[in-house]
Amino acid sequence: MSAYVLGYGGFMLLGGRAADLFGRRRMFLLWLTVFLLFSGLGGFATEGWMLILARFVTGVAAAFMTPAGLSIITTSFAEGPQRNKALLVYSGTAAGGFSIGLVVGGLLTSVDWRWVFFAPVLLSLAILIGALSLLPRGERPERSPYGVDFAGAVTVTAAIVLLVLGVERASHTGALWTVGTLAASLLLFAAFVVIERRSASPIVRLGILRNAALVRANIVGLLFAGGFFGFQFIAVLYLQELRGWSTLATSFALLAIGIDAILAPTLTPRLVNRFGNAKVILGGLVLASLSYALFLPLGVDRSYALMFPSMLLGLALSLAYGPLTIVATDGIAEEEQGLAGGLLYTSFQFGSALGLSAVTTVNAPAKQGSSPAQQIGGFRAALLVPLIAAVVAAGVAVTRLRTKRGRTVEVSIPSESREPQPH
Repeated sequence: MSAYVLGYGGFMLLGGRAADLFGRRRMFLLWLTVFLLFSGLGGFATEGWMLILARFVTGVAAAFMTPAGLSIITTSFAEGPQRNKALLVYSGTAAGGFSIGLVVGGLLTSVDWRWVFFAPVLLSLAILIGALSLLPRGERPERSPYGVDFAGAVTVTAAIVLLVLGVERASHTGALWTVGTLAASLLLFAAFVVIERRSASPIVRLGILRNAALVRANIVGLLFAGGFFGFQFIAVLYLQELRGWSTLATSFALLAIGIDAILAPTLTPRLVNRFGNAKVILGGLVLASLSYALFLPLGVDRSYALMFPSMLLGLALSLAYGPLTIVATDGIAEEEQGLAGGLLYTSFQFGSALGLSAVTTVNAPAKQGSSPAQQIGGFRAALLVPLIAAVVAAGVAVTRLRTKRGRTVEVSIPSESREPQPH
């Protein structure tokens, strides 16, 4: 069980709302500092509990930082071309971090596992120095006369933590434990809804869930993340356990997935400007489906050249991630931008946990023996999970993932040859 995943997924929604209530810049800088300190602690850990604590706290810190960073972008620009471009660049950088982090993590582990913790310290320090000088001091949010909804904060955080825990551990524990954990999570969610309906200052204004574009973006994000991370997990297992590749060789094999770090901030804005969010998101989901399908005929001696087209999955991420962020935050009131970001990132995180659990659950029973030839069936069965998730997500996207106003989103890109687009 990853303590980081538990902290990151469990506290994301609370982190998003905290940015709205206590100040986006303040939350970003505070939790970036916490992330930096506990990453360093993880690198110097000499006991198991120190490592677990460091991972959990860095997960919580990231859960508060991520939606705060997003809401800084969405509240610094008025809705329109400039904000959309800023969101695509920001989201593209984050998406690239997902892919490159997986690859670089493997490379660092092959040198010394402690560098997995020390590398983020250096990066966080650079970001902190830049943020202190570049992020403007915004006005302090108005405090509600009714105070903070602590009961709602505790129940929703506990509910999400139990939900993530139940899904993450489903393939490693008995059915009774899993059902009990998920049932407790559902009860807490029910209690949370009751509390929010009665609260004069709710953590989550339930009316926000009536925003159809926001809900669809969250559903698509959940399914896409489940397929994306589930596929990478199965690909790593296949290359290392079945093919016997080293961690270093596997990292280089997956390096192509990091192409989104380059394409997301450059290509995606132009595509959104030309075709709109709905078509670009759908294109990313179709491309993801194709990537998973092309990997299905895997065998015990399949060449990397035949696997390479599937490794361009990062292109699908670059097409889907940023536009989903625009759809999820467009038309949302400024005082709820952190909440909208927290909802979306919670969906991404829960989707990744669900995808990992699903492929693990399907993989083990489908294996017919211990030999490589007998294990192929398990990997092929598990690969159906991300494929189905991507196809279902594409079906949801076909229902017209548009902004709240139903308009095509425009991104301002300076170009003398650009033709005006209809609105």
